[in-house]
Amino acid sequence: MATAANPTRDDFARLLDEQLGGAADGGFEGRVVKGTITAIEAGSALIDVGLKSEGRVPLKEFSRDEEDHGLKVGDEVEVYVDRVENADGEAMLSRDRARREAAWDRLENEFGEGKRVEGRIFGRVKGGFTVDLDGAVAFLPGSQVDVRPVRDVGPLMDVPQPFQVLKMDRARGNIVVSRRAVLEETRAEQRSELIDNLAEGQVIEGVVKNITDYGAFVDLGGIDGLLHVTDMSYKRINNPSEMIDIGQTVTVQIIRINAETQRISLGMKQLESDPWDGVSAKYPVGAKLKGTVTNITEYGAFIELEPGIEGLVHVSEMSWTKKNVHPGKIISTSQEVDVMVLEVDSDKRRISLGIKQAQGNPWEDFAEKYAVGSKVTGEVKNATEFGLFIGLDGDVDGMVHMSDIAWGISGEDALALHRKGEEVEAVVLDVDVEKERISLGMKQLEKGAPSEGGAAGSVKRGDVVTVTVLEVRDGGLEVQVGEDGATGFIKRTDLGRDRDEQRPDRFQVGQKLDAMVTGFDRSKKPNFSVKARQIAEEKQAVEQYGSSDSGASLGDILGEALKKRGE
Repeated sequence: MATAANPTRDDFARLLDEQLGGAADGGFEGRVVKGTITAIEAGSALIDVGLKSEGRVPLKEFSRDEEDHGLKVGDEVEVYVDRVENADGEAMLSRDRARREAAWDRLENEFGEGKRVEGRIFGRVKGGFTVDLDGAVAFLPGSQVDVRPVRDVGPLMDVPQPFQVLKMDRARGNIVVSRRAVLEETRAEQRSELIDNLAEGQVIEGVVKNITDYGAFVDLGGIDGLLHVTDMSYKRINNPSEMIDIGQTVTVQIIRINAETQRISLGMKQLESDPWDGVSAKYPVGAKLKGTVTNITEYGAFIELEPGIEGLVHVSEMSWTKKNVHPGKIISTSQEVDVMVLEVDSDKRRISLGIKQAQGNPWEDFAEKYAVGSKVTGEVKNATEFGLFIGLDGDVDGMVHMSDIAWGISGEDALALHRKGEEVEAVVLDVDVEKERISLGMKQLEKGAPSEGGAAGSVKRGDVVTVTVLEVRDGGLEVQVGEDGATGFIKRTDLGRDRDEQRPDRFQVGQKLDAMVTGFDRSKKPNFSVKARQIAEEKQAVEQYGSSDSGASLGDILGEALKKRGE
């Protein structure tokens, strides 16, 4: 029979259940409890947590250095009860699990409040690093280590530093943290504080941190500003490295501050005097200057007149003679050229220049050198369906219209007689400087062609003259007035009123006949007509002797007229 002095096994079990608040195997398991260190031996600490037997915990769970654990008998510590009793009858305890559980509780609270947590980077894994958050192990992705890629993580290892918890999953034991988020937040706070101390127009010193094609980033003491390439100097700069180097200290002016994006625009040229001030007086329209080609585009070229002052030469103002040619085939970069100021717009900071205006106008030079009627020699540059283009002195072209290539044949046949590259002789018929046109003639140099002013000076429209047949052709007769007078042509249809009379083969070279001057071609060569003479004489006879209604026949009238003319 059991007594208070001698309790039975069942009594002991009941008392243990009351103390543990439940079954002896379930009240403690999975919980963090406090225990007392009863002994330290063989690299472990024996801890009494009030169970049937003590538990053994390795010293390395208290400290990474077993020799420097700092524990002594009688110390009270928190441990995690994994099992109340193992096969050896000992309680299975864990200091690591206790620390982990406590850390998870704390991290969940801090994560919910958005607080930063402190930890140490202690290992490297695939894709990132492991972080000890005072018992809980978290994953730090490589992209979250810093705001910029870090080549050497050595200085960051085993150093207490703040982290931001990005994600937590206690069931899976998964924690993801970021160091970058903390740095960005800190930088943002610093940027806001620094920006509050800056103002537009302020002049400040900074250090060049990075150079790109479009500008440079300058450290202003914890905050970066962009120095755009167009704000470095008034002169053209192809690359920022032409003016500054990384690490160089520069003096800049704050141009703009964007409070929303916290971006700062800087300038260096704003600290210099503006070369465009008074540019209209410095470069008046019509002034001839020298400049250097800085850039060539499809539509023209930019010419630097002085550092910071550039003008544009449009492609149409580059050459008098080279049309529809890319500017790069006329001039080259860094070449010094003569230009003339065509227009100045100070407000838009634009100067229009001309290269050809600074040179002599070849059309004017040609007109002064070669008067109308002058003989010239040139090479056939091109043959078109309407004439030939001949290369002349001064790199200008003259055109021989198809009707002025040769006498007595059609224009198409005359064009077929000449080829590109052939050297020919011609006479100047007309020079139009404004339209940049030179009219030439080749047939005017043929034997019997009228000299300058000869046709107009010797005969006039409406004259009836006696001409001598020089040549009989299918299309008509080549004739000449007198022995050394003007030469001209009588078309087949102008040889007479009747069809039988309109046969060139009824005439012979040397034969003389009367014809009327009906006009002049573009080379002032007269055109003759027998038919027009016949009609005029008939009209005159009718007016003088009356019509056929008076009883006289037309033959009588014409006979009388011819008789009078003979007398």
